Amino acid sequence: MTPAGAFSHATRKWLILLLVFSIAVVLLAVTMPPTSQPHTYHQFADQRTLLGIPNFMNVVSNLAILLSGLLGLSYLWRSYRRPDGTEQRHFLTTAEYWPYVVLFASVVLVAPGSAYYHWESNNASLLWDRLPIAVGVSALLAAVLSDRINPRLGLWALPALIFMGAGSVIYWYWSEQQGAGNLNYYIVIQFYSLLLAVLLSLLLPSRYTRGSDINKAIGLYAVAKFAETFDQ
Repeated sequence: MTPAGAFSHATRKWLILLLVFSIAVVLLAVTMPPTSQPHTYHQFADQRTLLGIPNFMNVVSNLAILLSGLLGLSYLWRSYRRPDGTEQRHFLTTAEYWPYVVLFASVVLVAPGSAYYHWESNNASLLWDRLPIAVGVSALLAAVLSDRINPRLGLWALPALIFMGAGSVIYWYWSEQQGAGNLNYYIVIQFYSLLLAVLLSLLLPSRYTRGSDINKAIGLYAVAKFAETFDQ
């Protein structure tokens, strides 16, 4: 097992390149023209009302998201505490639990946020859909930093990434209120954060036997985003 923070010279060069590229991406988001939200964004392919619930399938399908988040939190709790109350840590350090706690808590919150948005589709409700998504993606990146680079780095980066993730959504909503919506920062948080997580997982080995599962999870999220794109 490679000690946390112990990298070859070539790996250090790749990490520096990723850092420089990440800074460039952020600067690009700052300087490029605003990316507006499509006017048809709130128009879904399936708008049927069943049992008095508008956009029924889009609303009810969030039960699966809720279940997955609750299962994740339950696993974290059970992996940390035995029935007799003693510790049974599946991570090498306690700090590594926190990004995943935030991640699965965000998944739980996505369910009511997304259900609310699809029940009453407008920018105000979309705010509560996007907030937990941005926080969850930020927490996932912190988890990868913790696993692939150093647990202390992941724990230190977690609040900063959460702040940037939530801030990107709040800024988007504020810009919409000003009549010039700008999704630039939200795009960076949602898509570049996931790309960076994949690149780090390919470049650096995991300290755990199931480390490759992170790419499978991101792949499933990509499929979900693809489906969302064509839900018009």
